[in-house]
Amino acid sequence: MSVAIVGATGAIGSSIARRVLARGGTPWLIGRNADALQSLSQTLNGAPFTVADARQAEQMGDALAPDLPADLKGFAYCAGDIALKPFKRAEPADFRACFELHVVGAAAALRSVEAPLKKNGGSVVLFSSVAVQQGFTNHAIISSAKGAIEGMTRALAAEFAPSVRVNAIAPSISHSAMAAPMLGKESMRNTLAKSHPLGRVGEADDSAALASFLLSDEAGWVTGQVIGVDGGRAAVA
Repeated sequence: MSVAIVGATGAIGSSIARRVLARGGTPWLIGRNADALQSLSQTLNGAPFTVADARQAEQMGDALAPDLPADLKGFAYCAGDIALKPFKRAEPADFRACFELHVVGAAAALRSVEAPLKKNGGSVVLFSSVAVQQGFTNHAIISSAKGAIEGMTRALAAEFAPSVRVNAIAPSISHSAMAAPMLGKESMRNTLAKSHPLGRVGEADDSAALASFLLSDEAGWVTGQVIGVDGGRAAVA
């Protein structure tokens, strides 16, 4: 069966793709950089890929429709950014842009693949953030958008039941290109590691492992959940 991965060339998206392939599935790679998609595809036995920009939600349906696999059973929306700014400097445009990418983009992509997911009894994985449950300074923009993702997860879990399961993963900071500005300096990396009870920052595969489970039939009775992959940061003092 096929699994659509939006934001497939990112750290978590590419890790999910490798796990889908290892389970015998077909990862459908979706992203905005054609060269990066082609390069990733070559490492994944020629996995199919589609160029589509999640920031252009109105064009998502037309972009995905020609390549839509009939056996699609999974969908993971990994596109995103880390929009950090003090609230006093945050403009309305910052909130709108973040919401468009994280929420509107996810909704548009999901609408494009809804029919085969329902036909095949599929599973959806969205991504929130530890920052929704644990308040952090400078996170008002991203936390607002990710809070909306949690609301959408539960609403769609109800609306898509019983044919499609919908869950979300809420990671803490993990190694990725997006997080490099915060993790590039050893002093900052060590400080962030100490803020997690398990004593380290995350790896992309930490979240991908859970996503792989949620996308599989092994999680057949799990829906409407927001599950932390955060080294205990949100729950353990």
